[in-house]
Amino acid sequence: MKITNIPFGITDWNSIPQTEHSGITGKALWRTQHFGDIRVRMVEYTPGYVADHWCEKGHILLCLEGQLDTELVDGRTFTLTPGVSYQVADQAEAHRSSTAVGAKLFIVD
Repeated sequence: MKITNIPFGITDWNSIPQTEHSGITGKALWRTQHFGDIRVRMVEYTPGYVADHWCEKGHILLCLEGQLDTELVDGRTFTLTPGVSYQVADQAEAHRSSTAVGAKLFIVD
């Protein structure tokens, strides 16, 4: 990722309106900012959230609160807890997320 043409700024994530995205069960609540081609999100998953799709987009994702389970299409699974992150490239390994207890994430893609 090359970051260019973005002046210094701050984001008060609490002032960004939420958009709601339903999973198979539960909801994902996104607060989204765009900086050129870079999308930055604060995402909260409700307890019981299960993604309704396999994602092939690349991300850098940091778990801030709760617990996030991520399954790769090859069957491997990973659990993120506060302070743990993952990174994956576009089209590298399809993945989907779920959480039994809820989670709050900071995502750059």
